[in-house]
Amino acid sequence: MIYDVHVHIGRHVPPLEGGSGDAVTDLVERALLHGIDRQCISSLGNRGYIIDPTLEEVREANDHVLEAMAAHPNHLLGFCYVNPRHGGDALSEIDRCVARGGMVGIKLWVACKASDPLVDPILERAAELGVPVLQHAWNKTVGQLEHESTSADVAEMGRRHPETTIIVAHLMGIGYRGVLDIAPYPNILVDTSGGDPEAGVVEYAVRQLGAERVLFGSDVPGRSYGVQLGKVLGAQLTPEQRDLILFGNAERILGR
Repeated sequence: MIYDVHVHIGRHVPPLEGGSGDAVTDLVERALLHGIDRQCISSLGNRGYIIDPTLEEVREANDHVLEAMAAHPNHLLGFCYVNPRHGGDALSEIDRCVARGGMVGIKLWVACKASDPLVDPILERAAELGVPVLQHAWNKTVGQLEHESTSADVAEMGRRHPETTIIVAHLMGIGYRGVLDIAPYPNILVDTSGGDPEAGVVEYAVRQLGAERVLFGSDVPGRSYGVQLGKVLGAQLTPEQRDLILFGNAERILGR
């Protein structure tokens, strides 16, 4: 059993050449070929990844996820994408997609930093609903987007909301420093996505956080399943640690 907790779809993503003709179906079939049984999907926009989406763009993106979930109910699990700048409308969108629509988590990208008080109502609603928040983060020397979160921002988010389960995206993007930033906050987990495999990074995260706080994530279609799985399958881990990362932790926090 393998859960991939970090996958994106979007109507702008073309189907594979020689595939089914439908990009979502191709995604499912390709995952199954790699032994991936469940995928947590979100959409960051139907016309490309949108940094500061309008409410209409958010709803259109989430509608696509709901359609994909309905088409592949035994494989796809949805995360609701919201823009914290929408205030109460963002909470209404969470209620529509999670409380009533069956999605299992919330996705935050780069509309505002994880440490911004604008995210507080969203984290509180996530705790009320018992679902995790997948928060993008990356520690860059240059090229950081205006409101792009670092691992320190996510650590502050976790400190303010100890009752909320947070998955910081991109272990390879936050690196060793990022692992140390989030280590004091047991409600923060990390997924293995971001960049190519690098020997020792997954093992370092397991030593510092415990295998119970590391999950497999690929960030497909930006990356490939096989290469991203190699980070976990090639790491020096016990069978028990590997099982937690590949499926045990996801089953625990998603409740399925």
